[in-house]
Amino acid sequence: MKKKISDYEVIRQYLKGDEKAFEVLVARYMDPMYRFVFTYVKNSPAAQDITQEVFLKVWRNIQKVEKNKSFKSWIYTIAKNTALDYLKKKKAIPFSQFENEQGNNVLTDTLRDGAHLPDVMAELAENKGAFLNAIDGLSEKYRQILSMYYYQYFNFREIAQILQEPINTIKSRHRRGLILLKEQISQTGNQQ
Repeated sequence: MKKKISDYEVIRQYLKGDEKAFEVLVARYMDPMYRFVFTYVKNSPAAQDITQEVFLKVWRNIQKVEKNKSFKSWIYTIAKNTALDYLKKKKAIPFSQFENEQGNNVLTDTLRDGAHLPDVMAELAENKGAFLNAIDGLSEKYRQILSMYYYQYFNFREIAQILQEPINTIKSRHRRGLILLKEQISQTGNQQ
């Protein structure tokens, strides 16, 4: 069985003149990058264009990748910034608020004991359709973190780095997102 070479090794090969090495990076990251960008723009043609722009930026700046830094975090940061630039041009950037309709601070709810969360996740695993519908109903700030954590398999530190947010903010949004998911799924279950 052939061992998968690291992103940095692929980049090193490309910088030494192996043009096909860049194609390896594109093949490795094209689909996850498109899904990530789509979580921002919610428009397939725009997500495709932005994804292409991301790879163009990567190609132009690949010599700047540092050996001791994560290429994955670097490329996702480029994708996030490119998607946000697109949204700014469209004047469609959603701004997060920490207060709900009742004026309560949602961070207070986030800090509650979440001992029930593992069984929520087991329930979600059993009902993927309900999970996908419920996650689409979340606001951008929660949907984005849950998607990065459960679909792109980033850890909290990587998510914090990509989104340029404090790690505790990322953890709080993750926890609150799971609580909101549970509420949405239980509401959906009650309606059926």
